[in-house]
Amino acid sequence: MTIPGRTVRPVTEADLAACNQLCDRIHGHDRGWELKEYVARGMATLVECDGRISGYATEIGFFGHAVGENNEDLKALIGAAPAFGGSGFYVPISNPDLFRWCLNHGLRLIQTETLMSLGLYNQPAGAFLPSALY
Repeated sequence: MTIPGRTVRPVTEADLAACNQLCDRIHGHDRGWELKEYVARGMATLVECDGRISGYATEIGFFGHAVGENNEDLKALIGAAPAFGGSGFYVPISNPDLFRWCLNHGLRLIQTETLMSLGLYNQPAGAFLPSALY
């Protein structure tokens, strides 16, 4: 499934700095070490809009994370995923637009969980899919 105006492709080593800057802008920190590991495994993807990186995913799955400037970026990453890792992926219920989009495209809720964090938590300044790991 494609999202108009969005192109999804694999992340390369040359894309790491831009992806890390995007994550820092959205979360207040980067996850470069994790992203680099997924790039080495050939699993990370990114989404481009208007010729620039607007989102990325280590994988769409239970142990992967994704960030995007907006929901369209996450929809493109989810729609382009060849498979979902583990038993699925987390969609924050605080993002009802993305949650409804997933349901409208045949995805189903398995269980609800609570997002928890150790230490200071900053509300992300963009769209995201959390990871079960970090």
